[in-house]
Amino acid sequence: MFRFSKRFRLDKLFKNGAICKSGLMALILHDGTSGHGVASRYLSHEPLSYNEDSYTKCIPPLFHPLPGLKLPICLPDSAELNPTKVTTLPNGLRVASEDSLGPAACVGIYVDSGSIYETEESTGVTHLLERLAFKSTKHRSHLQIVHEVESIGGNVGASASREQMGYSYDTLKAYLPAVVELLIDCVRNPVFLDSEVQEQVNRTKWEIGDITKDPQQFLLDSLHLAGYSGALGKPLMAPESALERINGSKIRKFYQENYTADHMVLAAFGVDHEDLLAIAEPLLYDLERGIAMEVPKSTYTGGDFRHKICSEKTHVALAFEVPGGWRHEKDATALTVLQTLMGGGGSFSAGGPGKGMHSRLYLRVLNKYQEVQSFLAFSSIYNDTGLFGVHSITGSDFVSKAVDVAVNELHAIATPGQVTELELHRAKNATRLAILLNLESRAIVAEDIGRQVLTYGCRKPVDYFLRCLDELTLDDLTILAQKMLSSPLTMASWGDVDHVPSYASVAQRFQASI
Repeated sequence: MFRFSKRFRLDKLFKNGAICKSGLMALILHDGTSGHGVASRYLSHEPLSYNEDSYTKCIPPLFHPLPGLKLPICLPDSAELNPTKVTTLPNGLRVASEDSLGPAACVGIYVDSGSIYETEESTGVTHLLERLAFKSTKHRSHLQIVHEVESIGGNVGASASREQMGYSYDTLKAYLPAVVELLIDCVRNPVFLDSEVQEQVNRTKWEIGDITKDPQQFLLDSLHLAGYSGALGKPLMAPESALERINGSKIRKFYQENYTADHMVLAAFGVDHEDLLAIAEPLLYDLERGIAMEVPKSTYTGGDFRHKICSEKTHVALAFEVPGGWRHEKDATALTVLQTLMGGGGSFSAGGPGKGMHSRLYLRVLNKYQEVQSFLAFSSIYNDTGLFGVHSITGSDFVSKAVDVAVNELHAIATPGQVTELELHRAKNATRLAILLNLESRAIVAEDIGRQVLTYGCRKPVDYFLRCLDELTLDDLTILAQKMLSSPLTMASWGDVDHVPSYASVAQRFQASI
């Protein structure tokens, strides 16, 4: 069907060489339709008219199926376009991938290793391992690795957390064999040269000394130190005292104990599973299994941490335990919605509704108290537990009021009837949008595959979590909030902490409401 602003004759299209009349006639006749009748309608030299009567005479209506046209069978809504495939090698290492259209792919290696596995001797090693990623190996110098990555326009990265480590390589599919080989070499064969270790130790010391530029990260680490005893109470950021003891041999010992085949997942997005296996298996089949050991335990206790420093701003964070962690998917999904519902942010924002301007903390706090520079909800979730709370930044003269406001806001979400259906609906939509937008990123999908396989042993489809989200009710959020607020309070503050209310006075307000 051709509808242009000027009259158009079909014979002009044929003159452009797109198709010949005899070819179209053969196609029409092969379809079993009367050749003379169709030809007289479609190959007419009369111009197409916008008059309704003449138009319908020349072009068949589309209200009914066209004769002879076979439609493909539609896939059911539950069918996954490219399901995640997981293969476990004989040594316990898992290879997981999901294919996709497009010329690019992301490959990563994810390891069940983090600061929770550190001992007193190896404190801070996880932080250093992140910094030593893609350095010299048994087969390549650091300079060679940089040259190979840059020559194909790739992008590499590493991230450390308390429970897992991740290494990723984003590239074009055409370079997949070279990419997988380099990634495995960097994760499997690091040499931890003394010169490279010392360079990263010095940089880490400078980073710790310049903590004033990132007090939020310092506070988050402090919340774990104060709130947990055991594994999660160990610092993720290497303490300065530990840096004096760290050397290549200690890093190597920690690496050999934790970077074993049964603790690893090779994950990829945008890659055919059989192709990935064919490349990776010869490079990984002889990687040794580790000695079976229990995951270090953590106990949530609550507590208080205060760091006094000369600053115009005072940071205060109030947090509570998220029972169950990622392994309780319904509560984890409810927590994500609850964090979106509370929202918050800085006092200045160029964003609109998508930036949280309609969240509770924006409407009820930031728009009301001009002394507040930042007020937001945060969370850190792990396999079996987590933290959820509110972080505020104000001047020292307003910090006591800011803590009072934070207590009231946390009480409100745990009180039936305080959160409306409209707020819940908006938060669920915003959470759904954030999930789907994040999954447009190759690196995020590859990371999601790797971390889910480490946590659950499989990769649960996004539809599963979206169904959990759709089923959430106001009662679910209220019950979760009440459950969290019944745990002991954890407080952390930074700046002019003399004006911060005492831990006992704040904790008592939550205990009185239970």
